[in-house]
Amino acid sequence: MKYKRYFLTSESVTEGHPDKVCDFISASILDACLKQDRESRVAVETFISKNKVVVAGQITTNAIIDIERIVKEKLKEVGYDNENINMDYRTCIVDINITKQSNDIAIGVNDGGAGDQGIMFGYATNETENYMPYPISVAHQLTKRLSEVRKNGEMPYLKSDGKAQVTVEYVNDMPIRIDTILISTQHEEGIMIEKMKKEIIEKVILKVVKTDMIDPETKIYINPTGRFVIGGAAADTGLTGRKIIVDTYGGIARHGGGAFSGKDASKVDRSASYMLRHIAKNVVANGLARRCEIQISYAIGVKEPLSIYIDCFGTNIIPEGMIIKLIKERFDLTPNGIINYLKLKDPIYSKTSNYGHFGRDGFTWEDIVQI
Repeated sequence: MKYKRYFLTSESVTEGHPDKVCDFISASILDACLKQDRESRVAVETFISKNKVVVAGQITTNAIIDIERIVKEKLKEVGYDNENINMDYRTCIVDINITKQSNDIAIGVNDGGAGDQGIMFGYATNETENYMPYPISVAHQLTKRLSEVRKNGEMPYLKSDGKAQVTVEYVNDMPIRIDTILISTQHEEGIMIEKMKKEIIEKVILKVVKTDMIDPETKIYINPTGRFVIGGAAADTGLTGRKIIVDTYGGIARHGGGAFSGKDASKVDRSASYMLRHIAKNVVANGLARRCEIQISYAIGVKEPLSIYIDCFGTNIIPEGMIIKLIKERFDLTPNGIINYLKLKDPIYSKTSNYGHFGRDGFTWEDIVQI
């Protein structure tokens, strides 16, 4: 067998990262609509900068919601309570610009067609228990743990903005060791940086990463600039849908380009991507392949997909054409078929905002079924 060695890197961000705050607000507005009206059509984007929030997009619904109240509740929830270091939910300006869905789009969607044209991807691999690429899986665990130690009082001086990046060495397409861990986390003024670094290693990294994946050559960087006091919207702008690689497979697999957050399931950018993750995961979980990537395409207003493509990277035990045939026989890939199968009219979307849309328990697209 030919020896193949390479390095892959993925990143994740915490719930206080400004882009993720925007995803959370947009998803929470969608959930609020779906709780009252399951037929709601929502495409909402949020933008934050300094102490201002802009919410814009299209909503067609019978629900009555208070968008400004939702915005401020979610800002409070992620720890945005100081205008000087992130944003203040109590004093921020909220600018709302919402219209209804275009009738030209609604015509096709009302008849069960796709809400837009586009291409979507799904991916799975057997290199982890959750069938996700190892680098993004570890990166998400690190950022989630950063939020946990901030909230539970273990490291109360941390603030909500932060990032993690993980570089993994692969040999013959399997992860063998972690080469580099990079963590940048916002913190209070006056904190001893060396104390923080020591505690992050002990309370975050070593609580998440298996010790057999770390060796004396593993490099660990924590707040490389030495200071990260000002963060969130005080340091950077945030925008819904700007972390699509964090949301999916960490750059290991391809992405169709469409963001997920703030969109109801009639938008195939979201619903078809969820369905393809479900299918790819089950191709691997059912032992048909060790790795699987699937692409699908749709035309606006058309029910059936225009194309389906699958690549198992030579790990499949039956021909890929046969796997596609099994997929078509087992799954309804029309927009309404996907929505009904995965129960995508339920208000579950705010839970997807952080730590990835895939590889997490509690979502229908992660269920394992028989193909």
